[in-house]
Formats: sequence, C-alpha cells, structure tokens
Amino acid sequence: MFLLGAALLHAGATDLYLRYVKAGLQPLLLASGAVLIAAALATAWYERKRNKAAKATAHAGHAHPEPRISWLLVLPLLSLILIAPPALGSYSALRTGTALQQPYGYGRLPAGDPVPLSVVDYASRAAYDHGRSLHGRPVRVTGFLALDHSGAPYLVRMALNCCAADAQPVKIALTGKLPPVLQPDAWLEVTGSYTPKLTHDPVNNGPIPYLKVTSAKPVPTPHDPYDETWNN
Repeated sequence: MFLLGAALLHAGATDLYLRYVKAGLQPLLLASGAVLIAAALATAWYERKRNKAAKATAHAGHAHPEPRISWLLVLPLLSLILIAPPALGSYSALRTGTALQQPYGYGRLPAGDPVPLSVVDYASRAAYDHGRSLHGRPVRVTGFLALDHSGAPYLVRMALNCCAADAQPVKIALTGKLPPVLQPDAWLEVTGSYTPKLTHDPVNNGPIPYLKVTSAKPVPTPHDPYDETWNN
C-alpha cells in the first residue's frame, strides 16, 4: 500500500501521469497517493503495537513469517515508477475508427496567422461546419503521422475522456506539399488551409476531413501527447 501510494505521488508530481490519465486528474492522483501512504503507515504502526502486545503475553509456539516471495508484488510497482509506457500512436489509430463527433457549437477562432488549432477543433469545423469559419484563414495543426496500407498520410491526435484506456483517434487526411519522407508516429507541425474534400474512415465510416498542406516540419513530442479538447 505504501509503495502504491509512493508510485502515485511520483507519477502525479512528474509528467508520468500524463501517459495514463488526463491532466485534470492530477490533484486526485496526488490526494490518493497521500491517503494510501497515510493508511499504510497507520497500519504498520497498529501491527507493530499488536505484535508487541502478543509477544508480551505469549511465550510458546513458533513464529510464522510471511513468505518472502510476496515481495515479488513490488515488481509491478517498480515498473510503474521506472518504465514510462509510450503514448498510443499510429498502430492504435489505424485500427480504431475516428471518434470525431459534431460539437454543440463553435467558438471564435483564436488570434494568429496562421490560426493555431487542435486536430479535434479543425476536424470538427471542417467536417460538420463545412469550413465556414476556416475560409481564407491559414491554420497550424500539430499531431503525429499515421500511414494507412496504401501510404495515405493522416495527422492524428488521440483524444481521451478520462484515461489512456479510453483514448480514441481523431484524424485529418493530408494533401498538398508534404515532406518527401514520411515516418509513422513522427510528430509534425502542419500549416495549411481548409479544403472541402472529405473521406470516410474504413473502420467505422466516420468523417475524415482533408487539410491542404503548405508547409510541414517535425516537432518534438508534446508535453501532453493526448488531446483534451475532446470533452471541452
């Protein structure tokens, strides 16, 4: 219990927790870790006190220590602390249908030229608002690259409601001026413009809008690889 609490505190105090849950759950992780550590210390104190009382009253019998193999339970916790799993990438994205859904409304575009948009924001405006707010505005979108079986490129961001276990891809098909070499799972910052061209995901027939690329450059993996605008 103590080690699990320590693992939660370690994950919550670093970027590690972003591999598992959305950023908004960080306070709950830290609180859960603190409660587990406090409960573990209280349990250890109680057990120690009980054992002292038992030894004072019992002078016969044999001690039965806990099996040492139980310490193997520590290994999964050490793996949680020491080995950060990679964020979901193109393999998962291509085997899951796009999760794009029509929003209740659209806010004003942020300032900028080009306009910085998330994959979810651009895709929903292009697919369901028919690009009304995007006409004449260059946009800048960041995501990782996925290539289907035919080599067609998609810019993808995994959107999640709660944790990585429920992450689902939102995809943008790319056309225009693309880099000569496309590497799956590479992160790209793409600048381009809206095009009415639309395709459908072969997995679930969901809409996948296109983005006409004017420039693209590789970028490092972002601090938070998941897109949280999904449920905003």
